[in-house]
Amino acid sequence: MTRRQTGAQGEALAAEHYAQDGYTLRESNYRTRHGELDLILEKDGLLVFAEVKTRAPSARVSGREAVDAHKQRKLILAAQHYLQQHKLGEPFIRFDVVEVELPAAGLPAIHRIEDAFGL
Repeated sequence: MTRRQTGAQGEALAAEHYAQDGYTLRESNYRTRHGELDLILEKDGLLVFAEVKTRAPSARVSGREAVDAHKQRKLILAAQHYLQQHKLGEPFIRFDVVEVELPAAGLPAIHRIEDAFGL
C-alpha cells in the first residue's frame, strides 16, 4: 500500500469515527496555498478541523508529535482561509489530531486528541 493509500484509509476511518459520534463531514482534503485540511466536521455549531496521522505500530514518531508548531501554523492559516472562503464569520472551532494505527493484523486503533493545539 502506498503512503497516499494509507493516508486515505486513515482519513476514512477517522471520518467514520466522528460520524459515529454525531459529527457531519463538511469537507475532506480541503486544499489551500497554506496546506491541506484533512477533515472538516461539524456538530452542534462547532466546527472541527481534524489532522489525521496514520501510522504503523512500529512508527518512530506519534501522530501528535508529527503535528509540530510549524504544522500547526499551516493548519491554522488553512482554516482561516476556509472560514473566509465560506463566509462563516467566527464560529466556535477546534483543532483535533487523530492518530490512526494500522496494525499488520487485527483492527485499527483510533485515538482522537480534541483541542490538540490548546488554543
